[in-house]
Amino acid sequence: MQIQRYRNRLSGPLLDRIDIQVEVPPVRVQDIEKAAPGESSATIRKRVNQARRIQEKRFRKIPTVHCNAQMGASVLRTFCQLDDPSTRLLNQAIDALGLSARAYTRIVKIARTIADLENAAAISSAHIGEAIQYRRMQSSGQ
Repeated sequence: MQIQRYRNRLSGPLLDRIDIQVEVPPVRVQDIEKAAPGESSATIRKRVNQARRIQEKRFRKIPTVHCNAQMGASVLRTFCQLDDPSTRLLNQAIDALGLSARAYTRIVKIARTIADLENAAAISSAHIGEAIQYRRMQSSGQ
């Protein structure tokens, strides 16, 4: 109840400005003990640094943009072209979840970053799907 009351105090426009929204449920100690080891910090750091280099190279001729989060509408259209399946998936999610135009562009930017982390040249529907999941908390009313 306390969590719901707190979330109700946050306005939609405020939540809309938070790019990634992930609900993290409590984890039981027994589950922590049984969990398989994840990626090491060094491995993750290497992948993040590679994604940053990809972005620096992508935007080298645009002095005001250094990373995906800084893309404006025209830069977004240039570097984040979606194929038909990705566009359909994103449009369906926007309609089904009642997300805003701002959420649309943020999902595309996040998908571009996910693609960069995978060293993928193009954004796929899998990248869009994962990015949509990071906006679900706002739309689920949880």
